Amino acid sequence: MNAPARRPLIGVTLDAEPPGGYSAYPWYALRRNYAEAIAAAGGLPIALPHDPALAAAFLDRIDALVVTGGAFDVDPALYGAGTRHATVSLKQDRTAAELALTREALDRNMPVLGICGGEQLLAVALGGTLVQHIPDTIADALEHEQPNPRHEPGHTITIVPGTQLAAIVGTPTMNVNSAHHQAVATPGPHAITNATATDGVIEGLENPTARFCLGVQWHPEFLIDPADRRIFDALVAACAP
Repeated sequence: MNAPARRPLIGVTLDAEPPGGYSAYPWYALRRNYAEAIAAAGGLPIALPHDPALAAAFLDRIDALVVTGGAFDVDPALYGAGTRHATVSLKQDRTAAELALTREALDRNMPVLGICGGEQLLAVALGGTLVQHIPDTIADALEHEQPNPRHEPGHTITIVPGTQLAAIVGTPTMNVNSAHHQAVATPGPHAITNATATDGVIEGLENPTARFCLGVQWHPEFLIDPADRRIFDALVAACAP
């Protein structure tokens, strides 16, 4: 009998919270559906604590990296902004750890998937910049902080033809959820835009020369659109030697 195929080990970044709520001590957090979507695609999810000094050691052991979202922002100083919008909220320890992981993973040409805030961090790692607050920057913008629950669609996006994302999802449009007040302003010299909303907000980016380097502004782990599952399938497939 043939041995079962080895599941690729997918490192997933955690959120972090101060004492209170779940514990009287500082704690990590991750929604279950991140892990469930990865496992359903054939991967083996593993959580990555926040320690930049351990980034290389973590990456020595995992096959791909998923940078998750959260209710915080990347420090504007990291992409050269001279001012910080009043709405910007930081988790500097988390950002430092995720940047260390992401930059090292990119250097190794390891598969990387950035989701929501993770897409924004990926853009910064690739030399891009961010819109610090969509309502103050983009006229007639959609409600990117959708009022309805996150497991429902908030708006549609258009996929850029000829991109890696287009090849993965196999559809020109998708229905996506929307839970962000920031967005990618410029994808940087090493990336291209692969999806946009009807108001022009960038909804995805990728490095076309990389093995698998994809950022999506929505949360595909909720599996709202049939194409969401294909993103995780493609991430796991990209781990094959």
